[in-house]
Amino acid sequence: MEKDDDGMSAELNAIAEFVWLEADLLDQKDYAGWLNLWDENGIYVIPIDRQGGDFKTRLNYAYDDAAMRSLRVRRLTSGESVSARAAGVTIRTVSRFRQLESSAEGTVRVRCAQHLSEFRNGRDRAYVADVTFSLRPEGESFRILEKAVLLGNSTDALAGMTFLL
Repeated sequence: MEKDDDGMSAELNAIAEFVWLEADLLDQKDYAGWLNLWDENGIYVIPIDRQGGDFKTRLNYAYDDAAMRSLRVRRLTSGESVSARAAGVTIRTVSRFRQLESSAEGTVRVRCAQHLSEFRNGRDRAYVADVTFSLRPEGESFRILEKAVLLGNSTDALAGMTFLL
């Protein structure tokens, strides 16, 4: 497999660029752009239990299909909900990309580390997570089939989770 100067394969580099784009869209609150990254059947999940398994049958902070993602974005952008009025500034750093598998159809699974800093209501909060993406290639880019955010402190009491996207 051909590697670039950083030791990453061309495919993994393209995946990393896509994930960085997704993080940037969220930090810039470009939710319409973020919604456009998703496959129509994609699932966004933040499980409470980091130990994996079938997310559909487990307790989750979020388990969003296309309709729920749209509702979440509408709530965040309407100005009518408390979470929208007090939305914080977020900055995500995404690194440590590792391709876990790929299928004959081109679908790939990748895991990366995410550090999210949120500044809201005069307070800084930090959240760390392992994030797993299942991606389907589309042209020169990808569509998100699944994004699972495994928070490092997922079993602690989490306050003000407007950063969930």
